[in-house]
Amino acid sequence: MEDKKRLSIIILSIVSAILLVGIIVFFTKFNESKKESETIAKEMEEEKKKMNNDMDSLIKLGNKELLNNLNVAHAQYNELLAKIDNDSLKFKLERERDRTQTLIEELERQKATSAAEIMRLNKELETLRAILKDYTRQIAELSDENKSLKIENTAYKEKVENANRQIDALAEQKEQLTEKVAIASQLEARNVKVSLLKKNGKGTEKIKNAKQIKLSFTIAKNVTSSTGDKTVYARIFQPDMEVLVKSEANRFPYENKEIQYSIKKSFEYTGEETSIDMYWNIEETLQKGEYTVYFFVDGNMIGEGKGTFK
Repeated sequence: MEDKKRLSIIILSIVSAILLVGIIVFFTKFNESKKESETIAKEMEEEKKKMNNDMDSLIKLGNKELLNNLNVAHAQYNELLAKIDNDSLKFKLERERDRTQTLIEELERQKATSAAEIMRLNKELETLRAILKDYTRQIAELSDENKSLKIENTAYKEKVENANRQIDALAEQKEQLTEKVAIASQLEARNVKVSLLKKNGKGTEKIKNAKQIKLSFTIAKNVTSSTGDKTVYARIFQPDMEVLVKSEANRFPYENKEIQYSIKKSFEYTGEETSIDMYWNIEETLQKGEYTVYFFVDGNMIGEGKGTFK
């Protein structure tokens, strides 16, 4: 009987020891796992701060370079105005010079605070560059008619080319910035087409025959984006960079301000690739030339497209 009691005590002691060892092992592993989780969380927080700091630096660089290049363009317009006597061309140059000054004042008054705003201002800068190149061509034609102006125009052309090289350098920097912040874009418009339709629905390239402007594009698949009902806003710019609008009340929020839109359309986004068509009914006399369209969803510019009409 005493042997049985002794055996029971031994077995109970062994079981207790095993349980104790198990408890010690469990708490040891638990503490190690907790420390590892805390380390990972700390590293993620540090990486997030680093990314935010990098983004701030890029945005500051974008503001500085934009202002420098806008000032260069403004100076070139003033120099050109001082050298020409053609009243029609001078009026157009003064209009673009004043537009450049407006952009400078806007940037000095309220610095761009996001990559999207820098992208918008960069698009404005690209437009100024295209107009500047067109005026260079016109001046070159005038110089052929007047030998005395040829030398002056050659000197000006060199200055414009220098300005264009500076603008190209800025465009390259903005492209790098765009790549850096691409991960922050929730949606992206691809395969954008800007075309004209006649009354019978067939396509045309002539403004006088058209009844509608058709905008077609595809929103890319994005499994990380929020799903549900969304609204896409389109801003259609004529060749003189005036926005087509049906009503002054047609506005939407963007970068802490209300800006005009040409067309809007509601759609359901499921995270999968989504095709969208939008139509502008032509009820006014439109200009010939290149039209530029920008698309916005959820307060972000998601893409752009161009179309040239005769």
